[in-house]
Amino acid sequence: MTKIEGQSQEKKVKRSSGSAFKLTIVSLFIALACIYYKFSAVTEVHDIKLGARNDQDSMASQNRDYDQLKDNNDGINDDRIYRSILTHFIAGEQEEGVGARVRRSVGTYQMRRFTPFLMLDDFTVAPPNGFPDHPHHGQETITYVTDGMIAHEDITGSKGVLLKGDLQFMTAGKGIVHSEIPVTTKDGKPCRGLQLWVDLPSDMKNIDPRYRNLRGNETPVAYPNENLEVRVISGKSYGVESLRDLAYTPVHLYHFLANKTGTEFVQDIPEDFNVFIYVMKGSIQVNDVELTTFSSAFFDVDGNAIRGKALSEDAQFAIIAGRILDQEVIQHGPFVETNREKLMEVFRNYQEEKNGFENAHSWRSSIHDGISEEEALKLYRE
Repeated sequence: MTKIEGQSQEKKVKRSSGSAFKLTIVSLFIALACIYYKFSAVTEVHDIKLGARNDQDSMASQNRDYDQLKDNNDGINDDRIYRSILTHFIAGEQEEGVGARVRRSVGTYQMRRFTPFLMLDDFTVAPPNGFPDHPHHGQETITYVTDGMIAHEDITGSKGVLLKGDLQFMTAGKGIVHSEIPVTTKDGKPCRGLQLWVDLPSDMKNIDPRYRNLRGNETPVAYPNENLEVRVISGKSYGVESLRDLAYTPVHLYHFLANKTGTEFVQDIPEDFNVFIYVMKGSIQVNDVELTTFSSAFFDVDGNAIRGKALSEDAQFAIIAGRILDQEVIQHGPFVETNREKLMEVFRNYQEEKNGFENAHSWRSSIHDGISEEEALKLYRE
Protein backbone atom coordinates (compact mmCIF):
# COMPACT_ATOMS: atom_id res chain seq x y z
CA MET A 1 0.00 0.00 0.00
CA THR A 2 1.15 3.62 -0.61
CA LYS A 3 2.00 5.70 2.38
CA ILE A 4 0.03 8.90 2.47
CA GLU A 5 1.89 11.89 3.63
CA GLY A 6 0.40 15.28 4.12
CA GLN A 7 2.23 18.46 3.71
CA SER A 8 1.00 21.86 4.74
CA GLN A 9 2.01 25.08 3.24
CA GLU A 10 1.79 28.28 5.14
CA LYS A 11 0.14 31.07 3.34
CA LYS A 12 0.79 34.58 4.38
CA VAL A 13 -2.82 35.65 4.67
CA LYS A 14 -4.16 37.83 7.33
CA ARG A 15 -6.94 36.22 9.25
CA SER A 16 -8.89 37.11 12.29
CA SER A 17 -8.27 35.26 15.53
CA GLY A 18 -11.61 33.43 15.11
CA SER A 19 -10.64 32.19 11.64
CA ALA A 20 -7.25 31.02 12.91
CA PHE A 21 -8.96 29.05 15.68
CA LYS A 22 -11.31 27.38 13.18
CA LEU A 23 -8.39 26.52 10.91
CA THR A 24 -6.55 24.92 13.83
CA ILE A 25 -9.59 22.76 14.69
CA VAL A 26 -10.00 21.63 11.07
CA SER A 27 -6.27 20.81 10.76
CA LEU A 28 -6.41 18.77 13.96
CA PHE A 29 -9.43 16.84 12.66
CA ILE A 30 -7.68 16.08 9.36
CA ALA A 31 -4.55 14.95 11.18
CA LEU A 32 -6.54 12.56 13.38
CA ALA A 33 -8.33 11.18 10.32
CA CYS A 34 -5.00 10.53 8.59
CA ILE A 35 -3.63 8.74 11.68
CA TYR A 36 -6.76 6.57 11.83
CA TYR A 37 -6.48 5.76 8.12
CA LYS A 38 -2.84 4.77 8.41
CA PHE A 39 -3.53 2.60 11.46
CA SER A 40 -6.42 0.87 9.70
CA ALA A 41 -4.27 0.25 6.60
CA VAL A 42 -1.43 -1.30 8.64
CA THR A 43 -3.92 -3.50 10.50
CA GLU A 44 -5.47 -4.61 7.21
CA VAL A 45 -2.07 -5.55 5.76
CA HIS A 46 -1.21 -7.47 8.92
CA ASP A 47 -4.47 -9.43 8.73
CA ILE A 48 -3.92 -10.28 5.07
CA LYS A 49 -0.40 -11.56 5.77
CA LEU A 50 -1.63 -13.56 8.75
CA GLY A 51 -4.42 -15.05 6.64
CA ALA A 52 -2.00 -16.04 3.90
CA ARG A 53 0.28 -17.69 6.44
CA ASN A 54 -2.65 -19.63 7.88
CA ASP A 55 -3.71 -20.67 4.35
CA GLN A 56 -0.26 -22.09 3.72
CA ASP A 57 -0.45 -24.15 6.90
CA SER A 58 -3.94 -25.43 6.12
CA MET A 59 -4.46 -28.88 4.55
CA ALA A 60 -7.72 -27.78 2.86
CA SER A 61 -7.62 -28.72 -0.81
CA GLN A 62 -7.20 -26.16 -3.53
CA ASN A 63 -10.44 -27.47 -4.94
CA ARG A 64 -12.65 -27.46 -1.87
CA ASP A 65 -13.37 -25.06 0.91
CA TYR A 66 -13.11 -25.54 4.63
CA ASP A 67 -16.71 -26.65 5.08
CA GLN A 68 -16.44 -29.34 2.41
CA LEU A 69 -13.32 -30.81 3.98
CA LYS A 70 -14.94 -30.68 7.41
CA ASP A 71 -17.94 -32.63 6.17
CA ASN A 72 -15.92 -35.23 4.29
CA ASN A 73 -12.96 -35.87 6.55
CA ASP A 74 -14.24 -35.25 10.06
CA GLY A 75 -13.04 -31.69 9.91
CA ILE A 76 -9.71 -29.93 10.10
CA ASN A 77 -8.63 -31.65 13.27
CA ASP A 78 -6.73 -29.23 15.49
CA ASP A 79 -5.28 -32.25 17.28
CA ARG A 80 -3.60 -33.62 14.16
CA ILE A 81 0.15 -34.06 14.35
CA TYR A 82 1.63 -35.02 10.99
CA ARG A 83 4.14 -37.84 10.98
CA SER A 84 7.69 -37.40 9.75
CA ILE A 85 9.32 -39.70 7.20
CA LEU A 86 11.86 -42.23 8.46
CA THR A 87 13.10 -43.29 5.03
CA HIS A 88 12.02 -43.49 1.41
CA PHE A 89 13.29 -45.32 -1.68
CA ILE A 90 12.25 -46.76 -5.04
CA ALA A 91 11.37 -50.45 -4.92
CA GLY A 92 13.73 -52.51 -7.05
CA GLU A 93 12.51 -55.11 -9.51
CA GLN A 94 13.22 -58.80 -9.00
CA GLU A 95 11.96 -62.19 -10.13
CA GLU A 96 9.59 -64.15 -7.93
CA GLY A 97 7.62 -67.37 -8.35
CA VAL A 98 8.01 -68.66 -11.91
CA GLY A 99 8.81 -65.89 -14.35
CA ALA A 100 6.91 -63.21 -12.43
CA ARG A 101 8.39 -59.74 -11.91
CA VAL A 102 7.77 -57.89 -8.66
CA ARG A 103 8.69 -54.52 -7.19
CA ARG A 104 9.38 -55.26 -3.52
CA SER A 105 9.50 -52.50 -0.90
CA VAL A 106 9.02 -54.27 2.45
CA GLY A 107 11.14 -57.41 2.69
CA THR A 108 14.36 -56.03 1.20
CA TYR A 109 17.69 -54.86 2.58
CA GLN A 110 16.30 -51.30 2.54
CA MET A 111 13.35 -52.21 4.78
CA ARG A 112 13.61 -55.75 6.07
CA ARG A 113 10.42 -55.58 8.15
CA PHE A 114 8.05 -52.87 9.29
CA THR A 115 5.84 -54.45 11.94
CA PRO A 116 3.33 -55.89 11.36
CA PHE A 117 4.31 -55.95 7.68
CA LEU A 118 6.67 -58.60 6.35
CA MET A 119 6.53 -57.93 2.63
CA LEU A 120 4.88 -55.82 -0.06
CA ASP A 121 5.12 -56.87 -3.70
CA ASP A 122 3.82 -54.90 -6.67
CA PHE A 123 3.52 -57.82 -9.08
CA THR A 124 3.09 -58.06 -12.84
CA VAL A 125 2.60 -61.55 -14.20
CA ALA A 126 1.26 -63.11 -17.39
CA PRO A 127 0.73 -66.76 -18.39
CA PRO A 128 2.44 -69.18 -18.44
CA ASN A 129 4.23 -67.61 -15.48
CA GLY A 130 2.84 -67.29 -11.98
CA PHE A 131 3.11 -68.40 -8.38
CA PRO A 132 2.53 -72.17 -8.44
CA ASP A 133 2.04 -74.44 -5.45
CA HIS A 134 3.86 -73.14 -2.34
CA PRO A 135 3.33 -73.15 1.46
CA HIS A 136 2.74 -70.48 4.14
CA HIS A 137 2.70 -70.44 7.94
CA GLY A 138 2.21 -67.87 10.69
CA GLN A 139 1.04 -64.95 8.57
CA GLU A 140 -1.76 -63.42 6.53
CA THR A 141 -1.59 -62.34 2.90
CA ILE A 142 -3.68 -59.59 1.31
CA THR A 143 -3.90 -59.68 -2.48
CA TYR A 144 -5.34 -56.68 -4.34
CA VAL A 145 -5.79 -56.93 -8.11
CA THR A 146 -5.46 -53.62 -9.93
CA ASP A 147 -5.58 -55.00 -13.49
CA GLY A 148 -6.29 -58.34 -15.15
CA MET A 149 -7.39 -61.57 -13.44
CA ILE A 150 -5.76 -64.14 -11.17
CA ALA A 151 -6.97 -67.55 -9.97
CA HIS A 152 -6.15 -69.26 -6.70
CA GLU A 153 -6.55 -72.73 -5.27
CA ASP A 154 -5.39 -74.36 -2.04
CA ILE A 155 -4.80 -77.82 -0.61
CA THR A 156 -8.15 -77.80 1.23
CA GLY A 157 -10.04 -77.64 -2.08
CA SER A 158 -10.89 -73.95 -2.00
CA LYS A 159 -10.84 -72.22 -5.40
CA GLY A 160 -11.57 -68.73 -6.62
CA VAL A 161 -10.83 -65.92 -9.06
CA LEU A 162 -10.01 -62.28 -8.42
CA LEU A 163 -10.93 -59.66 -11.02
CA LYS A 164 -9.79 -56.05 -11.22
CA GLY A 165 -10.60 -54.31 -7.94
CA ASP A 166 -11.10 -57.55 -5.98
CA LEU A 167 -9.23 -58.51 -2.82
CA GLN A 168 -8.43 -61.70 -1.00
CA PHE A 169 -7.44 -61.95 2.65
CA MET A 170 -5.80 -65.31 3.34
CA THR A 171 -4.88 -66.43 6.83
CA ALA A 172 -2.22 -69.13 6.63
CA GLY A 173 -2.27 -69.84 10.36
CA LYS A 174 -0.80 -73.24 11.20
CA GLY A 175 -0.17 -74.04 7.56
CA ILE A 176 -1.51 -73.93 4.02
CA VAL A 177 -0.30 -74.82 0.53
CA HIS A 178 -1.81 -72.86 -2.35
CA SER A 179 -1.31 -71.67 -5.92
CA GLU A 180 -1.84 -68.25 -7.56
CA ILE A 181 -1.91 -68.25 -11.37
CA PRO A 182 -2.79 -65.40 -13.77
CA VAL A 183 -5.73 -66.01 -16.08
CA THR A 184 -5.08 -66.31 -19.81
CA THR A 185 -7.30 -63.50 -21.10
CA LYS A 186 -8.41 -62.82 -24.67
CA ASP A 187 -6.70 -59.44 -24.73
CA GLY A 188 -3.45 -60.98 -23.48
CA LYS A 189 -3.01 -58.36 -20.75
CA PRO A 190 -0.88 -59.34 -17.74
CA CYS A 191 -2.25 -59.30 -14.22
CA ARG A 192 -1.02 -56.54 -11.93
CA GLY A 193 -1.65 -56.15 -8.24
CA LEU A 194 -0.28 -55.75 -4.75
CA GLN A 195 0.37 -58.54 -2.29
CA LEU A 196 1.00 -57.69 1.33
CA TRP A 197 2.29 -60.15 3.93
CA VAL A 198 1.17 -59.40 7.48
CA ASP A 199 2.52 -60.98 10.65
CA LEU A 200 0.06 -62.78 12.92
CA PRO A 201 0.07 -62.26 16.71
CA SER A 202 2.05 -65.00 18.43
CA ASP A 203 -1.06 -66.59 19.97
CA MET A 204 -2.72 -66.89 16.53
CA LYS A 205 0.06 -68.47 14.50
CA ASN A 206 -1.45 -71.94 14.78
CA ILE A 207 -5.08 -71.14 14.04
CA ASP A 208 -6.87 -72.84 11.17
CA PRO A 209 -6.44 -71.30 7.71
CA ARG A 210 -9.23 -69.22 6.19
CA TYR A 211 -10.07 -67.05 3.15
CA ARG A 212 -12.12 -63.89 3.03
CA ASN A 213 -12.84 -62.20 -0.30
CA LEU A 214 -13.94 -58.64 -1.00
CA ARG A 215 -15.31 -57.87 -4.45
CA GLY A 216 -14.50 -54.57 -6.05
CA ASN A 217 -18.13 -53.43 -6.00
CA GLU A 218 -18.27 -54.11 -2.25
CA THR A 219 -15.47 -51.66 -1.43
CA PRO A 220 -16.78 -48.31 -0.13
CA VAL A 221 -15.46 -45.25 -1.96
CA ALA A 222 -14.95 -41.73 -0.61
CA TYR A 223 -15.13 -38.72 -2.95
CA PRO A 224 -13.73 -35.75 -0.99
CA ASN A 225 -13.91 -33.65 -4.17
CA GLU A 226 -14.03 -34.01 -7.94
CA ASN A 227 -10.28 -34.57 -8.11
CA LEU A 228 -9.84 -37.22 -5.41
CA GLU A 229 -11.18 -40.75 -4.96
CA VAL A 230 -10.35 -43.06 -2.05
CA ARG A 231 -11.16 -46.77 -2.10
CA VAL A 232 -11.60 -47.61 1.58
CA ILE A 233 -10.59 -51.27 1.61
CA SER A 234 -10.07 -51.38 5.36
CA GLY A 235 -10.29 -48.51 7.86
CA LYS A 236 -11.89 -45.07 7.60
CA SER A 237 -11.15 -42.16 5.28
CA TYR A 238 -13.01 -38.87 4.76
CA GLY A 239 -15.91 -40.13 6.86
CA VAL A 240 -16.32 -43.36 4.85
CA GLU A 241 -15.74 -46.61 6.73
CA SER A 242 -14.93 -50.08 5.39
CA LEU A 243 -17.60 -52.74 5.59
CA ARG A 244 -15.80 -55.21 7.83
CA ASP A 245 -12.50 -56.28 9.30
CA LEU A 246 -10.99 -58.89 7.04
CA ALA A 247 -7.69 -59.63 8.78
CA TYR A 248 -6.87 -60.85 12.29
CA THR A 249 -4.05 -58.33 12.61
CA PRO A 250 -5.66 -54.86 12.38
CA VAL A 251 -4.69 -53.36 9.01
CA HIS A 252 -5.92 -50.18 7.30
CA LEU A 253 -5.60 -50.11 3.52
CA TYR A 254 -6.57 -47.25 1.22
CA HIS A 255 -6.20 -46.82 -2.54
CA PHE A 256 -5.99 -43.10 -3.41
CA LEU A 257 -6.60 -41.82 -6.96
CA ALA A 258 -5.92 -38.15 -7.72
CA ASN A 259 -6.64 -36.83 -11.23
CA LYS A 260 -5.23 -33.30 -10.95
CA THR A 261 -1.82 -31.93 -10.07
CA GLY A 262 -1.88 -30.16 -6.72
CA THR A 263 -4.74 -32.21 -5.28
CA GLU A 264 -4.12 -32.48 -1.54
CA PHE A 265 -4.92 -35.40 0.73
CA VAL A 266 -4.87 -36.16 4.44
CA GLN A 267 -5.31 -39.46 6.27
CA ASP A 268 -5.69 -40.04 10.00
CA ILE A 269 -3.61 -42.89 11.45
CA PRO A 270 -4.09 -44.57 14.85
CA GLU A 271 -1.17 -43.75 17.13
CA ASP A 272 -0.35 -47.43 17.73
CA PHE A 273 -0.13 -48.18 13.98
CA ASN A 274 2.86 -48.11 11.67
CA VAL A 275 2.13 -46.58 8.26
CA PHE A 276 3.78 -46.33 4.86
CA ILE A 277 2.88 -45.11 1.36
CA TYR A 278 3.50 -46.93 -1.90
CA VAL A 279 3.15 -45.03 -5.20
CA MET A 280 1.61 -47.18 -7.91
CA LYS A 281 1.45 -44.53 -10.64
CA GLY A 282 2.52 -40.92 -11.13
CA SER A 283 4.12 -38.91 -8.37
CA ILE A 284 3.16 -37.25 -5.10
CA GLN A 285 4.76 -35.03 -2.50
CA VAL A 286 4.77 -35.81 1.21
CA ASN A 287 6.57 -33.64 3.78
CA ASP A 288 8.49 -31.84 1.01
CA VAL A 289 9.70 -35.21 -0.34
CA GLU A 290 8.82 -36.15 -3.93
CA LEU A 291 7.80 -39.78 -4.37
CA THR A 292 7.74 -41.11 -7.93
CA THR A 293 6.27 -44.34 -9.34
CA PHE A 294 7.32 -47.44 -7.36
CA SER A 295 8.51 -45.30 -4.41
CA SER A 296 7.75 -46.07 -0.78
CA ALA A 297 7.90 -43.76 2.23
CA PHE A 298 7.92 -45.12 5.78
CA PHE A 299 6.78 -42.91 8.65
CA ASP A 300 7.81 -42.45 12.26
CA VAL A 301 5.27 -42.87 15.06
CA ASP A 302 5.48 -39.19 16.03
CA GLY A 303 1.98 -38.18 14.98
CA ASN A 304 -1.55 -39.26 14.17
CA ALA A 305 -1.94 -38.31 10.50
CA ILE A 306 -0.12 -37.95 7.19
CA ARG A 307 -0.71 -35.46 4.39
CA GLY A 308 0.56 -34.59 0.93
CA LYS A 309 -0.42 -33.63 -2.60
CA ALA A 310 -0.35 -35.04 -6.13
CA LEU A 311 2.44 -33.90 -8.43
CA SER A 312 0.98 -35.51 -11.57
CA GLU A 313 -2.34 -35.59 -13.37
CA ASP A 314 -3.05 -39.25 -12.66
CA ALA A 315 -1.47 -40.26 -9.35
CA GLN A 316 -2.35 -43.52 -7.65
CA PHE A 317 -0.95 -44.66 -4.34
CA ALA A 318 -1.70 -46.95 -1.43
CA ILE A 319 -1.63 -45.89 2.20
CA ILE A 320 -1.05 -48.98 4.33
CA ALA A 321 -1.17 -48.98 8.13
CA GLY A 322 -1.15 -51.75 10.72
CA ARG A 323 -1.08 -52.20 14.47
CA ILE A 324 2.44 -52.59 15.83
CA LEU A 325 3.13 -56.09 17.18
CA ASP A 326 5.54 -56.25 20.09
CA GLN A 327 7.05 -59.63 19.27
CA GLU A 328 10.10 -61.20 17.69
CA VAL A 329 10.01 -62.16 14.02
CA ILE A 330 11.95 -65.20 12.84
CA GLN A 331 11.26 -65.74 9.16
CA HIS A 332 12.45 -68.17 6.54
CA GLY A 333 10.71 -67.54 3.23
CA PRO A 334 6.95 -68.10 3.71
CA PHE A 335 7.33 -69.47 7.27
CA VAL A 336 7.09 -66.93 10.10
CA GLU A 337 7.49 -67.58 13.82
CA THR A 338 8.61 -65.85 17.01
CA ASN A 339 11.65 -68.00 17.80
CA ARG A 340 13.92 -70.50 16.08
CA GLU A 341 12.61 -73.53 17.96
CA LYS A 342 9.07 -72.88 16.72
CA LEU A 343 10.34 -72.24 13.20
CA MET A 344 12.16 -75.59 13.18
CA GLU A 345 8.94 -77.25 14.30
CA VAL A 346 7.15 -75.73 11.31
CA PHE A 347 9.81 -77.16 9.00
CA ARG A 348 9.32 -80.61 10.55
CA ASN A 349 5.55 -80.33 10.11
CA TYR A 350 6.01 -79.47 6.46
CA GLN A 351 8.51 -82.29 5.87
CA GLU A 352 6.31 -84.79 7.71
CA GLU A 353 3.10 -83.47 6.09
CA LYS A 354 1.18 -82.72 9.26
CA ASN A 355 -0.47 -79.88 11.19
CA GLY A 356 -1.78 -78.02 8.15
CA PHE A 357 0.57 -79.52 5.59
CA GLU A 358 -1.17 -82.86 5.05
CA ASN A 359 -0.43 -84.24 1.55
CA ALA A 360 1.68 -81.14 0.87
CA HIS A 361 4.27 -82.95 -1.25
CA SER A 362 1.85 -84.99 -3.35
CA TRP A 363 -0.77 -82.28 -3.92
CA ARG A 364 -0.87 -80.51 -7.26
CA SER A 365 -3.31 -77.72 -7.98
CA SER A 366 -5.65 -77.99 -10.97
CA ILE A 367 -4.60 -74.48 -12.10
CA HIS A 368 -0.89 -75.27 -11.93
CA ASP A 369 -0.58 -75.31 -15.73
CA GLY A 370 -2.85 -72.33 -16.34
CA ILE A 371 -6.52 -71.39 -16.57
CA SER A 372 -8.51 -69.85 -19.43
CA GLU A 373 -10.73 -66.79 -19.19
CA GLU A 374 -13.86 -68.93 -19.76
CA GLU A 375 -12.89 -71.31 -16.97
CA ALA A 376 -12.05 -68.42 -14.66
CA LEU A 377 -15.34 -66.61 -15.22
CA LYS A 378 -17.27 -69.82 -14.62
CA LEU A 379 -15.37 -70.32 -11.37
CA TYR A 380 -15.98 -66.67 -10.47
CA ARG A 381 -19.74 -67.11 -10.76
CA GLU A 382 -19.84 -70.28 -8.64
